[in-house]
Amino acid sequence: MPDLGRYATEVLTAYGVSIVALAALVWLSVRQARRVRRRLEDVEARRRAPG
Repeated sequence: MPDLGRYATEVLTAYGVSIVALAALVWLSVRQARRVRRRLEDVEARRRAPG
């Protein structure tokens, strides 16, 4: 690990916040994609249903 000197706390905190933010974005995107896929499957099932 490189020597960050007296700014180590700030730099590592920024990295930590960035990693958490990216993980949250990925999680929200996957959750939204699953929800949309479920709704699309419901709509397609209704279109295929007789009547």
